[in-house]
Amino acid sequence: GDRMWHFAVSVFLVELYGNSLLLTAVYGLVVAGSVLLLGAIIGDWVDKNSRLKVAQTSLIVQNASVILCGIILMIVFLFKTQLLTLYHGWLLTVCYILVITIANIANLASTATAITIQRDWIVVVAGEDRSKLADMNATVRRIDQLTNILAPMAVGQIMTFGSPMIGCGFISGWNLMSMCVEYLLLWKVYQKTPTLALKSVKVEESELKQLNVKKESDVKPAEGVQLIVEKDVTGFKPQQEKEVGCGARIAEPFITFRDGWVAYYNQPVFLAGMGLAFLYMTVLGFDCITTGYAYTQGLSGSVLSLLMGASAVTGIMGTVAFTWLRRKCGLIRTGLISGVAQFACLVLCAISVFMPGSPMDLTVSPFADISARLFESQPLPTIASPEDKPEMIFATGMPSLLNGSTPPANSDPEMSPEPVPLISVSLLFAGVIAARVGLWSFDLTVTQLLQENVVESERGIINGVQNSMNYLLDLLHFIMVILAPNPEAFGLLVLISVSFVAMGHIMYFRFAQKSLGKQLFVCCTPDPKTVSDSSPPGNTSTV
Repeated sequence: GDRMWHFAVSVFLVELYGNSLLLTAVYGLVVAGSVLLLGAIIGDWVDKNSRLKVAQTSLIVQNASVILCGIILMIVFLFKTQLLTLYHGWLLTVCYILVITIANIANLASTATAITIQRDWIVVVAGEDRSKLADMNATVRRIDQLTNILAPMAVGQIMTFGSPMIGCGFISGWNLMSMCVEYLLLWKVYQKTPTLALKSVKVEESELKQLNVKKESDVKPAEGVQLIVEKDVTGFKPQQEKEVGCGARIAEPFITFRDGWVAYYNQPVFLAGMGLAFLYMTVLGFDCITTGYAYTQGLSGSVLSLLMGASAVTGIMGTVAFTWLRRKCGLIRTGLISGVAQFACLVLCAISVFMPGSPMDLTVSPFADISARLFESQPLPTIASPEDKPEMIFATGMPSLLNGSTPPANSDPEMSPEPVPLISVSLLFAGVIAARVGLWSFDLTVTQLLQENVVESERGIINGVQNSMNYLLDLLHFIMVILAPNPEAFGLLVLISVSFVAMGHIMYFRFAQKSLGKQLFVCCTPDPKTVSDSSPPGNTSTV
């Protein structure tokens, strides 16, 4: 249900605003900005409340928001003409604002659900068996990949053969049913895992300072780090709130925001988390930007769907590679190998920029189109008339791959444009698809490092800040595209993206070097399945 909604909400907003991307862009900006600002606060809320309460609340808020959004969208689709005439269209504008606001609440609740289930519950259920934790992480990611493919396909078919209104009704009904099923499943897991009812209280500021000093010491932990648990774990009891003034209540979210980012910086896995965040600063993925570029190169929707399917397959292969590499070489080395594999594949994308067929032209200013729109008041481009179509043909020499464009039978061969070679775009997508193996293996590595090395009482706030960092770099990548939107500048964006991926993996290499020292390149050392119970928490065992 969550994947269906993430795919459908953008489509619904485009349909509402007359095939314009304005509402979709506003929604994306609001969502990214909200997680960036509220990620630490959401994580702190996860830490301060019992696991069952957090899971139930976030699940209900998320699904209820989606259902409410679906109902509002159905009303707008049914009565859009009447809403346009009421109060000079302001009522329709209020509906737009409501939809975006409630959808943003649903996304924030989804963020809380992901933090508590994927970063906390799963660690407790796995216990101290790190092999079991790795297998569970990989299984969750495979399910996520499959739903990411199947959910958009289902919604797309319903909207194609039905209508947007039917799609809204289907998603609302599906979320209502799935909320009940998910609620029961969570309750069952909670009942079968008594340790979920136990949660350590948040450490005091003085203890945090001791942890920070400990982090800054020269002790290099070996790879077999035991899952960090705290011995003074008791049944969760809400802390008694002290009497605080109004000013302190107003300042509390800002203090939480500051403390969250400071705690994130002081984590031993800070560089690994930053390395993962830097991978979000890229156009080398199957998002709307890369898809739009593919259309300018003449690839059809059917070809793109096949390429997306291939990327999903390689993503699942990455989860399999993660579990195998972790058993053979250990967790930290798995991240290093995955990073090298991803970067090696992305070198193909960098090479594609200079191959025949690449539209890269640095003599064309990426700001020319923006300045023309803003300062010269040029009209926006309109859809070409049928008689103008021969001038807009994507000639790639392979008509079956074109976006529905083939040379007309009566056109003059001498006047038709030369076919554009497919070498550049083929290398680009070959690199993107192949890199998914290393990408998802690296993502799972950093996820498990955060699970294993962050104390239980800080899992929520640290993972909340990690989500904020991811969204921050994602925002920067969209800003980069806004500044250079023309296809001639896409090659430059590719090179910048590859550079950021390289910087991310350099950060991870520095983390691995600090953690393992000279043992970093001693490969084929299996990860111990268990750690001796006699060793205190936080002690390390040599791999």
